[in-house]
Amino acid sequence: MQKSTVKLSQYEAAYLDIGAPDNPVLLFLHGFLGESSLWLSLMDLLCDQYRCIALDLLGFGGSAKPKLKYAIWHQTAFLGEFIAALELENVTLLGHSYGGWTSAAFAIEQADVNSSILSNLVLIAPAGIRDDSFVGRYNYMRPILWETPVVDWVLTGLKPIAKVTGQQKTYEQVTMARREFGKQPVAKSFIVDRLRPEDAIDTVEQEIHKIAIPTLVIAGAQDTTIPLWHCETYGQGVTGASFEVLLEADHDLIRTDCDRIATVINQFLRSSDGRKRLDQ
Repeated sequence: MQKSTVKLSQYEAAYLDIGAPDNPVLLFLHGFLGESSLWLSLMDLLCDQYRCIALDLLGFGGSAKPKLKYAIWHQTAFLGEFIAALELENVTLLGHSYGGWTSAAFAIEQADVNSSILSNLVLIAPAGIRDDSFVGRYNYMRPILWETPVVDWVLTGLKPIAKVTGQQKTYEQVTMARREFGKQPVAKSFIVDRLRPEDAIDTVEQEIHKIAIPTLVIAGAQDTTIPLWHCETYGQGVTGASFEVLLEADHDLIRTDCDRIATVINQFLRSSDGRKRLDQ
């Protein structure tokens, strides 16, 4: 499916858009190293009732890839401009992993200015909770991100050695990682620029209590990327949040468990709509 693009003030945004334009809007934000097409299976299950839009976040997919020291605020500003450019209203914002972090941060910003752009929030295995055990987890990858041809010369020299020693698969993984991370400025920034716990200045655990819109948190019990307690922090910190744990799901749940997720989202949105009518 071909993506559309829209020019924002500084950057171009790429996105997928399916479903009737006059249907309620679901806006999907992908995870780290992902892009909008990862949502297609779930969007196909929801597009009969909703207009489903999936955005390539700044630095990913077909969107602009500026060289920045990326913080979550770059993504929320990009998201805000995108929503304004498409003139979206009463948006249900859905985010997975890094996209969940962006979604929560954006909801906090909107609460601070009493905005009514968002109507609901769905966080699926969301990142964004400070966890000092994450710091240094990917230190071993830093050398392959060095911007010098020396790394490529060394890797080329190691190729025959890897073949002789039976390490060809590992060698291929390392060279592929260098190619792919070279295309991913956000990944590079997160690995290179977050060397210490105190560098994590944009996590949201201290502010999620500000989120006032109906919120659903979905966790995978087998997720080894985002620990369950991160999801529980969101579930407990956002007033009135609904919390759903998929017992067999891991971090790839938006693809492996999309049928169950679609059911849970539909149930949540129906109950959320009912609560809103009672409040009016």
